[in-house]
Amino acid sequence: MIRIPRFRQCAALPFQDSASRRRVMLITSLGTRRWILPKGNIEPGLTVRESTEFEAFEEAGVVGALHPDSIGTYTYEKFNDEEDILHHVKVFPLEVSKVLEEYPHHTKRDRQWMEPAEAVAAVDDPELKELIAKFAEQA
Repeated sequence: MIRIPRFRQCAALPFQDSASRRRVMLITSLGTRRWILPKGNIEPGLTVRESTEFEAFEEAGVVGALHPDSIGTYTYEKFNDEEDILHHVKVFPLEVSKVLEEYPHHTKRDRQWMEPAEAVAAVDDPELKELIAKFAEQA
């Protein structure tokens, strides 16, 4: 059966560059505690970019400069009691300028800066692994 993504979502790929290296931030999901990117539905009344910046703030407590172009998309399935839902996620790099100590999900999620190779190994989704690896090569 062909499954068309039901919801459009957006995600931030928070990163920081220094003279010698690039780091990316991952957060844990609420349910399974797997390492993921801050992501969510594109909110009514907000642009994709505004929704992406909001998710980065809400879930990871980071703010910064969102790159204008997406680095790609990935899909994932979310299972609930009634049905399986296929989500389509557009990913935007976010160059982090500020990391907040308190933010809406600060008691609900863990967050961690990682070397790109460590982040690729930490995430489960093959498409997301590929996007992070591709982004790391651009450093």
